[in-house]
Amino acid sequence: MHKTGLLGLCVPVWNSVRMASSGMNRRDPLANKVALVTASTDGIGFAIARRLAQDGAHVVVSSRKQQNVDQAVSTLQGEGLSVTGTVCHVGKAEDRERLVATAVKLHGGIDILVSNAAVNPFFGSLMDITEEVWDKTLDINVKAPALMTKAVVPEMEKRGGGSVVIVASIAAFSPLPGLSPYNVSKTALLGLTKTLAIELAPRNIRVNCLAPGLIKTSFSRMLWMDKEKEERMKETLQIRRLGEPEDCAGIVSFLCSEDASYITGETVVVGGGTLSRL
Repeated sequence: MHKTGLLGLCVPVWNSVRMASSGMNRRDPLANKVALVTASTDGIGFAIARRLAQDGAHVVVSSRKQQNVDQAVSTLQGEGLSVTGTVCHVGKAEDRERLVATAVKLHGGIDILVSNAAVNPFFGSLMDITEEVWDKTLDINVKAPALMTKAVVPEMEKRGGGSVVIVASIAAFSPLPGLSPYNVSKTALLGLTKTLAIELAPRNIRVNCLAPGLIKTSFSRMLWMDKEKEERMKETLQIRRLGEPEDCAGIVSFLCSEDASYITGETVVVGGGTLSRL
C-alpha cells in the first residue's frame, strides 16, 4: 500500500497500517501493559524494569530484601515511571503468589513476566558439588521460573495473552569454568523456554529467552573486578567492551512488544560476539 507524499512520490505506509491494526504506539510500545520482573532491584533486572516502564508498562519489581525493593521503587518513581514493588523470594510459593496478587490488585492483571532471579552458590569442580548445592541451584534457577510462569498464566489468559522472557546466560552455550551447577541450570532454561513456548502458544502466550554474556554487574564482579581481568575478558569479545545491563534491557522490551508478535521459543544472545569466536 502506498500514498503520495509532499513531492508527489509514492511512499509505503505499511508501518502506519501495522501500528493502526495493532494499536501499538511507537513511542510507548508497552503502553498499559503490566509487567512482573523478578530479581529486579539491581543489575540486569533493574535495567529491564526501568526500560519496560520507560516504554509505557506498569512494572512490579521484586527482591528478597525489602530495603532493596524500597530503594529501587524510589529511584524509578523519582524518574516519573509507573513502578511498584514487593518482596519475593522466588523459591517460596507464598512469595510467588504474593507477587502475582500484588500486580493484579494494583493494576488489574498481568501481561508480561521477566524471570531473572538466579543463584550461584558454588565455585569449583562438578565432582565436589553436594546434593544441597544442586537442590538450591536447580530450585531457584530452573524450577522457580517454571512455577512463576505457571502462576501468571491464568492472569495472562484473562488479558487475551502475554509474553514471558526467561533470563538464561551465555554459560548455557559455553560453560564457564568453575560454575558447574550454574552452567547446567542455565542450559536447562533453553529447554524450558522451548517447552513452555509449545505449551502456551495456544493460549496466545509467547515465551522467549535472553542469554546475556559478560555484563558488568555485582553478580559477575569476580570476572572483571580488576583492570587486568577486564582486559583479558575484552580480548575474548568481538565487540571490545564488557556489556552493560542496559544492553539487555532493550532486547527484553522488544520481545515483550507487538514487534515480536511472531517470535516464540527463541533465545537471543547478548554477548558481544563471544559465541562467534568459538
